[in-house]
Amino acid sequence: MSDWLISLEGTGAGHRLAMGLALWAAFSHALFGALQKGRHDPWIARAAIDACYSAIALPLALFVVPWPEPHLWPILAGAFVIHAGYKTAQAATYARGAYTVVYPVVRGTAPLFTVAGASLFLDEHFAPGQWAGVAILVAGIWGFALYNLRTLTVGRDTLLPALALAVVTGGFVALYSTYDAWGIRATADPFTFLAWFFLLDGLFMPALTFRRWRHLPAAAVPALLRLGLLGAVVAWASFGAFMLATRLDKVGEAAVLRETSTVFAALIGWLMLGERVGPRRLGLMVLIAAGAAVVKLAG
Repeated sequence: MSDWLISLEGTGAGHRLAMGLALWAAFSHALFGALQKGRHDPWIARAAIDACYSAIALPLALFVVPWPEPHLWPILAGAFVIHAGYKTAQAATYARGAYTVVYPVVRGTAPLFTVAGASLFLDEHFAPGQWAGVAILVAGIWGFALYNLRTLTVGRDTLLPALALAVVTGGFVALYSTYDAWGIRATADPFTFLAWFFLLDGLFMPALTFRRWRHLPAAAVPALLRLGLLGAVVAWASFGAFMLATRLDKVGEAAVLRETSTVFAALIGWLMLGERVGPRRLGLMVLIAAGAAVVKLAG
């Protein structure tokens, strides 16, 4: 499968597959965020998910994919540090703000930084029409933030720090998107990067939240394990699809297209978490997604 995937790099078929993978990553990432933001403590929920996807990666890394080349180890170490910062900021964001409030800001801010990073470090450039799409996306993001500042009453005392943390988290998303795209291109077999990334990345949150786990009631553990297994599968589907998309095609386009996840997030927040969206907030989410679509169509 690796040889087939690599053969598609730089081709029209590879471009189409990359866009499909980015859209799949959009849906699965919105679902992943809802799982972490659900009825459990976001820190504990993320730790359960990470422990499970690390366990899934262990046999794949050791026995299925080729072992990393020597130059890949420091790249994996850098990815571990960046994702540790991202997860800390993400959990702090979800602990302070409603999912449908903070998620669009996180996901909408990320492509701005990602496009800049891809231009600086990966020599990717946007056409004028694509920048118009970015402007539409920005208008949706900040319109969303301003609307929440004016209208929210529940949780208003934590809204400003939640929005600030959401922007920081979006910066981390952009950083790992650019860095990991470089990393997955630096190895001969993209599945080597993915397997070892998930194996190592899954160790941070369980270690960070060890004291919280010790105080959990025993009755809560089975539900968290079920959440962890489901979240692990979704994480592989989301992050794995996005990383393969960046190997096949432009990082900036894949990152922007992935942010159509804001529409999926609105539906998931309403259906799964019982969060009220409302027509204005939904319209702003659609505006963010429309900006991403313009970026794709103008490319």
